[in-house]
Amino acid sequence: MRYRAIAEHLPEFLRRHILLFECAIEDAVARLARETPAGSWVLDSGARECLYGHFFGAQRYCGVDLVASDTPRNFHGLDAIADPTVLPFRSNSFQACLNVAALDRIAEPGCALAEMSRALVPGGALLLIVLHDWEVREAPREYFRYTRHGLEYLLVRAGFEQPDIEPVGGYFRLLSRRLLNGLQFFTGGWRWIGWIPFAVLLAPPVLALPFLDFLDRDRHFTLGYVCTAKKQS
Repeated sequence: MRYRAIAEHLPEFLRRHILLFECAIEDAVARLARETPAGSWVLDSGARECLYGHFFGAQRYCGVDLVASDTPRNFHGLDAIADPTVLPFRSNSFQACLNVAALDRIAEPGCALAEMSRALVPGGALLLIVLHDWEVREAPREYFRYTRHGLEYLLVRAGFEQPDIEPVGGYFRLLSRRLLNGLQFFTGGWRWIGWIPFAVLLAPPVLALPFLDFLDRDRHFTLGYVCTAKKQS
């Protein structure tokens, strides 16, 4: 299910209540843009359709991805088509880098993070957002899910220091989102008949469950992680 199609018809407060992960991504990218000096080079590795390029109007944004021939996406906005494990840039070229929900599509994530580190200037900022408990979205080119411990290991090994890894939501946020995702089974052909009854049935728990999320203090159940780190000086 594509959240953007849903989000267009929701008030902002309701969108943030239901689509926590997507809003957390937007907030993190906006924060990176604010903290990156104007005119700086910003690398978006795994950019897909460059959905976050508009946040960096004051910077020099560069979107990179490896385009699969059978992928139904619009990649015309990319600045370069390249393997994220072998980036076509000189070392120390970018002041900031982001990788948004794309590391799961890379078969060698450690190599990709090492390349991002190489491309960054010493002290350069990385924003890495990864999935934890999520459906397979792009089979067969989807390989991994990550824990906070695995992320810390990969980031430190790739040359980053002071990684800050924040979970997005807990058990009840996750349960709410999984119920919402159930609507995808009522799309296409005759199954559309069940969409409205199922949506009406799901609406109360989808809206109510997030209010219980404070009970999950450990956040071992989570939608994903927002990670920030600096390249070692």
